[in-house]
Amino acid sequence: MIGWLLALLLKLSRAEWLLRLPVTLLPFALAAGIYVVLRRVDEAKAALAALAFLLLPANVWGVFITTDTPLVFFCFASAFAFWLGIVRRSAGWYALAGVFLGLAFLSKYFAVLLGFAYVVHVALSPRGQRDWRALALVVLSSLPFAAVNLWWNYEHCWANLMFNLYNRHDTAGWSWKTPLVYAVSVLYVLSPVALWQLAKERRRVAAALGEPATRFFAVVFALPFGFFAALSAVKLIGLHWMLAFVPFFFVAAGGLLSREQLLRSVLYLGALSALHVAAILAAAMLPLDTWKSARFYDGIVYHARMPEILRELKPYGEEFDFATDGYSMSAVASFHARRRVAVFGAASSHARHDDILTDFRRLDGKNILVLRKDAPGDADYRPYFRSVEYREFTLWGATFHVVLGRGFDFAAYRERILKPLQQRYYAIPRYLPQGHCYFCERYLSTPTCPTKD
Repeated sequence: MIGWLLALLLKLSRAEWLLRLPVTLLPFALAAGIYVVLRRVDEAKAALAALAFLLLPANVWGVFITTDTPLVFFCFASAFAFWLGIVRRSAGWYALAGVFLGLAFLSKYFAVLLGFAYVVHVALSPRGQRDWRALALVVLSSLPFAAVNLWWNYEHCWANLMFNLYNRHDTAGWSWKTPLVYAVSVLYVLSPVALWQLAKERRRVAAALGEPATRFFAVVFALPFGFFAALSAVKLIGLHWMLAFVPFFFVAAGGLLSREQLLRSVLYLGALSALHVAAILAAAMLPLDTWKSARFYDGIVYHARMPEILRELKPYGEEFDFATDGYSMSAVASFHARRRVAVFGAASSHARHDDILTDFRRLDGKNILVLRKDAPGDADYRPYFRSVEYREFTLWGATFHVVLGRGFDFAAYRERILKPLQQRYYAIPRYLPQGHCYFCERYLSTPTCPTKD
């Protein structure tokens, strides 16, 4: 979904501010939605809850995260429509909730948690309020969007499913640290003031949950965060994973807390975000080489000065196809260079998206320039080219390394790099039926990949 959105914006302009505009406007749209939900009960509380959400630190730095924008928006739109279905007892709103849930599912698989929350909400409702027909309407309305995703995966190596369920979990394992990190993260992305107040007034909160709309927003907040709490025992939970469900907390808190209690959250979050703004402004005003001693300084220069880096590489543009050794590096370079910059080598699970874009068969015999932030190892390049030359240049105090490979040997690259990648990332489980797989079609000469048990 974010790809479709950015493709549409790129047709209008390549201006970076335009590409960041949706995520910049998103908090204001969500705050408006929070206000609309709560104003029917208490307009002052609605304004305070919306303002508290707007002042979250995550909404200060959230502009740096574009990929979750459609997920956050469509999850909230779906819950908003479901709430209207509860309030107005309208089948049309439930159907729209399903449409938005389907669009959220096309954004990220985390939307499934919202769907489960709908089921739990209906199941926990008093017997006379359990509207299973409404839930069925939501499911039916979302199915066409799920079908689009399933069809695409069936015809494309099950790439989404493989990445999310298998290929990105090398570091997963039981740990006592990750639940603690998750607990701190929850306090950071929500309001610890409001959480403490809700914990102190458990009886009043329990009584208020008898109201259907309040109970609904409490469930759609609690279930995803409870799932992440369980998952944190074996997996580090990213801050951005939670963002789609954060607005529901402020709707629930707005219905359960008093005006005075909500005001305390506004003051706390306002002060905390002010510190973030001050830190960001101070960092932006400092000279770039202030961070020269930082371990990630070369990464800062790479992202902040990419046009200058590309000017250094311009003399090679006619003779060489460009590549880097990592997916993030290639994505940034491709945007600024307005040409394909491939990923050379195995890289990480994230680099598998480049497998869709780059066909190494077409590079056989050609010259490839590989840009790196660290010094190259001869064994990583010498076997795959007729000749290899290493150069480097320094920009803003950061050194970048250039590998000039002439006469690319596709056959050697397929045997040593691509076939092991198939065994690592494209070993499709036997339970998944396969239509086609671009990776195995190109490099194994078979429309589908070998399966694993």
